[in-house]
Amino acid sequence: MPESQPHPQHASPDHTHHGHSHDPDGLAEILDLDAEVLAEHIASITAWLPLRTAPRRITDLGCGTGTGTFALLDRFPDAHVTAVDASAGHLQHLRAKACARGLAERVRTVQADLDDTAWPDLGSPDLVWASASMHHMARPDLALRAVHDALAPGGLFAVVELAGHPRFLPEDAPEDRPGLEERLHSAADRLQAGHLPHRGADWGPMLTAAGFTVEGERTVAVRVEGSRDAVIGRYALGVLGRLGGAVADALSPEDLTALDRLLDPDGPHGILRRDDLTVRTERTVWAARRT
Repeated sequence: MPESQPHPQHASPDHTHHGHSHDPDGLAEILDLDAEVLAEHIASITAWLPLRTAPRRITDLGCGTGTGTFALLDRFPDAHVTAVDASAGHLQHLRAKACARGLAERVRTVQADLDDTAWPDLGSPDLVWASASMHHMARPDLALRAVHDALAPGGLFAVVELAGHPRFLPEDAPEDRPGLEERLHSAADRLQAGHLPHRGADWGPMLTAAGFTVEGERTVAVRVEGSRDAVIGRYALGVLGRLGGAVADALSPEDLTALDRLLDPDGPHGILRRDDLTVRTERTVWAARRT
C-alpha cells in the first residue's frame, strides 16, 4: 500500500530509497531516520502517558524497526517489550539494534499479521503501544477488542496516529514548480482515501466502543528545522521519493521533471543540497485504559 509515512504493521513498502541488502526498498532506513529526526517528540509522548505505575510488560504493535520499542525501553528501564510486526526483515533489523545496544534480553520479537483473526499470545501487558499501525488494519474494531482483552486490568493502550505525510519544503519551492510538494500530498490523499479509510480517524469513539475508557488525547505539533542537517535531507529524500513514486501517474510532466531534479542525490538542485528544509507534521495520541 503506497503511503509516504512508514506503516510498520504490514510488510508492503512505503518508500523507495536506497537501502540495505535485506531492505531493498529502503523502508527500514526510512523508519530509522524517522526515529532519529523525531526522537524528542516521541519521548514527549511516552512521558505524557497517564500511567499509574511504571509498566513492566509492554507490547509494541506494528513495531517496524523499533522506534517505539526503544523509546519505551529508554523511558521504562525495568520493562520488557514484545515487539510485533508482519515483516520478518523489520524484526531482524530490530533484533540487531537491540543486540548492539545491549538490550537483547529485554526484547522479544513476534512475527504476526494483526489482520488475522487469531492473534499471537501477547501475555498480559501493562501497556500496549501502536504507532502509525492501527489505520492500516482492515478491521480495527476487532483489533481494538483484541488489545482490550489482552491488556492487564487497569492497563493502558496508547494509539499514536499521524495527521498526514510530513512536509519539508517551503511553499514557494522548488523555484521552477512552486507548490510541488502540496500537489504530491493532495494526489496521495486522493489515492489513499479508498483503501485507508481510517487514516486521520478520531480513535476516541472507537476505543470507547471497544470497552476502553479514554483518559487523554494530545496532538503534538512537529517542527524540526533542517538547515543543512544531513539526516533530515535523507529523510526528506526517502519520503518524497516514495510519495512521488506512488502518485506519478497523477502528476503533470512538468511536475515529474521538477521532482526528478529534487530527488537527484548528486544534482545541484537536489533536496540534499537545500538549506531550507523543515520537518512539519502532527501526531495525535489517545491514551485508553482497560478498566
